[in-house]
Amino acid sequence: MEILNGFWDALVGIYKGSGLMNLDWRNYLMIAIACVLFFLAIKKQFEPLLLLPIAFGMLLVNLFPAIVAGPTTDMIPVKPDELDHYANYAKTVIGDQIYVSKPTSGGLFFYLYQGVKLGIYPPLIFLGVGAMTDFGPLIANPKSFILGAAAQIGIFVTFIGAVFLGFTGQEAGAIGIIGGADGPTAIFVTTKLAPHLLGSIAIAAYSYMALVPIIQPPIMRALTTKKERAVVMEQLRPVSKLEKIIFPVLIVVVISILLPDAAPLVGMLMFGNLLKESGVCDRLSKTAQNELMNIITIFLGTTVGATATGENFLSFSTLKIIALGLIAFMMGTAFGVLFGKVMYKFTGGKVNPLIGSAGVSAVPMAARVSQKVGQEENPGNFLLMHAMGPNVAGVIGSAVAAGVLLSVLK
Repeated sequence: MEILNGFWDALVGIYKGSGLMNLDWRNYLMIAIACVLFFLAIKKQFEPLLLLPIAFGMLLVNLFPAIVAGPTTDMIPVKPDELDHYANYAKTVIGDQIYVSKPTSGGLFFYLYQGVKLGIYPPLIFLGVGAMTDFGPLIANPKSFILGAAAQIGIFVTFIGAVFLGFTGQEAGAIGIIGGADGPTAIFVTTKLAPHLLGSIAIAAYSYMALVPIIQPPIMRALTTKKERAVVMEQLRPVSKLEKIIFPVLIVVVISILLPDAAPLVGMLMFGNLLKESGVCDRLSKTAQNELMNIITIFLGTTVGATATGENFLSFSTLKIIALGLIAFMMGTAFGVLFGKVMYKFTGGKVNPLIGSAGVSAVPMAARVSQKVGQEENPGNFLLMHAMGPNVAGVIGSAVAAGVLLSVLK
């Protein structure tokens, strides 16, 4: 009989510790959302390198919430003759009872998340991005900086709108940065300003990055004429190696002096690019592009996804964040195209306004969309390299916008 009672107690203990006992409807709904993200990442191939880890982190935390739990301290009652076994632990006496404080370790994602919380992972992602980026089109056509800056206007307009909708200034800043279409920058800013919104903002930012080919073309066609879309631009001038070496050094000096809060992102972006362009650090450049980038992507994606628990994610504010993020991204695209039209007028029709849409920071997808829409009007039109100028300018622009928000709001 004692064996049966012990067996029954074991079954009850397993049940009480299982998800059937500890999870509620919000966790199950988040598990369903994670499965939708799996579908988008695997079947539709929407930003799979980050959407898949984010979805898996979301799935795991809603099945096993303790994986993000921090370390705790257990108070264990002991007898006087047992104190030698706990010589290294702090002791507390309450009445006649002696207690020792025994620390317990936190969950796996608690420790991996420190790279997000401390602002380590996003700059390392920028290191890899810089090592993969060719700033030649931007150097050859410095006017592209204007288009990259114009696309960031949506960030600040959305910031104002979010404040009017009841978000705090810091929350509004984190929401507005979604308009830059730069996931690492959005994560970096959100961890500094509104870490409780990280799951919602990260998922919105990467979702809209993945949907660039769907969201941008209707806006681009609506704001331009057939004649403007068919403009064939002159070939860019060759850029020397010396220019490519000076550029990252010059940018990091200027940005760090004028806007120190943007230095971690811009600095690592330019360091990665200098590794590539110097020609003497091939091993380091390849490591930044491949092994380091892949490792940080796994850590960043899974831990950000793990912040999307049912309790944090399922709220009316999340719906507002997703809507505002979409508005921010659409406005960034629109302002880029509109400034492209201004340049079209000022240059006597030599600039195709479509390249302005690439001013958002979704590299190189936004530039490819400019190429695709341009070729719909003129199959012989090749806008890709011209669009890469505003596109890489958008990467710098989103980091600068992040620095502005941090310097004002943090």
